[in-house]
Amino acid sequence: MNCIECHSGAAERAGFPTASKCMLCHREIRKESASIQALASLPKDAKPFPAERVYRLADFVFFSHARHKEARIECAQCHGPVMEREKLRREFPLTMKTCVDCHRSREATVLCNACHELNQ
Repeated sequence: MNCIECHSGAAERAGFPTASKCMLCHREIRKESASIQALASLPKDAKPFPAERVYRLADFVFFSHARHKEARIECAQCHGPVMEREKLRREFPLTMKTCVDCHRSREATVLCNACHELNQ
């Protein structure tokens, strides 16, 4: 299953689908799971996930899913094996070192203004 099937806006920001979108598949897939049963009891337009995000960047950091997708970075590279998880967790610390190390390993830019607005 491709991430974009549930996270249609993932090019810019993934966000979460509504309960009704989740239930299109979960009527049959893992329907015995307590989490899926709780999901099934929600109103159709409810957002089934807590407001607290697993990944939250500082306000001074700019991140574009689109640019990473263009660079052929797979979602699992940062988000791990989501389909195997009962509960999502942060795979890597959200530090500048984590980002710079990844950029260097792929020979991507490490210029400050690639990720930070410098107000110039």
